[in-house]
Amino acid sequence: MPDPAKLTARQQQILDLIARTMARTGAPPTRAEIAAELGFKSANAAEEHLRALARKGAIELVSGTSRGIRLRGGASQRPGRGARATQFSLPIPGLAQLTLPLIGRVAAGSPILAQEHVDQSYTIESSLFQHKPDYLLKVRGMSMRDAGIMDGDLLAVQATREARSGQIVVARLGDEVTVKRLRRAEGHIELLPENPDYPVIRVEPGEPFEIEGLAVGLIRNTMLM
Repeated sequence: MPDPAKLTARQQQILDLIARTMARTGAPPTRAEIAAELGFKSANAAEEHLRALARKGAIELVSGTSRGIRLRGGASQRPGRGARATQFSLPIPGLAQLTLPLIGRVAAGSPILAQEHVDQSYTIESSLFQHKPDYLLKVRGMSMRDAGIMDGDLLAVQATREARSGQIVVARLGDEVTVKRLRRAEGHIELLPENPDYPVIRVEPGEPFEIEGLAVGLIRNTMLM
């Protein structure tokens, strides 16, 4: 766990921004977004601060992605900030915990939380989430790679039918359930991948489409072994 006393005021400010953004959208900010939010002259200045945070063990940087920032399991903010790290380690005895079902493949047309879809359950420290999740969904594929969401990760999902543009959602398209970033455009909806190798999905009015949930955290599956 990084010692807050060893972080500069600016580094703590950046760490708080990363945690708030991940809690709000399910993904870390880009270097350009950090620079714009904190008034840096360029994204390079944000990159230098991120590298310093990585050296101090507060974050992990993933090369080759614009959102390649992961909060360390013990990374924390000063009290009262509200946002929480969204990648974390195993539960700590004595703290409030959640037992969440892990959803496997979803049968066409059936509710995502149907008992036959539950592969197993995990007990996780509840205080690590700003918004209470209802289930975990195993990520399949690399379409959200640049948001730091990799194949095999467990996405913590809050069940809801509502989401804002820019949030990462679990969406049902006919017989398929997918994880994408939502964009509400005039007259239609777009589901955006975070990997240029994958196409944007455009949903026209009248096409079968449901929002199943909102991404509120991410667990690297190896942390639960």
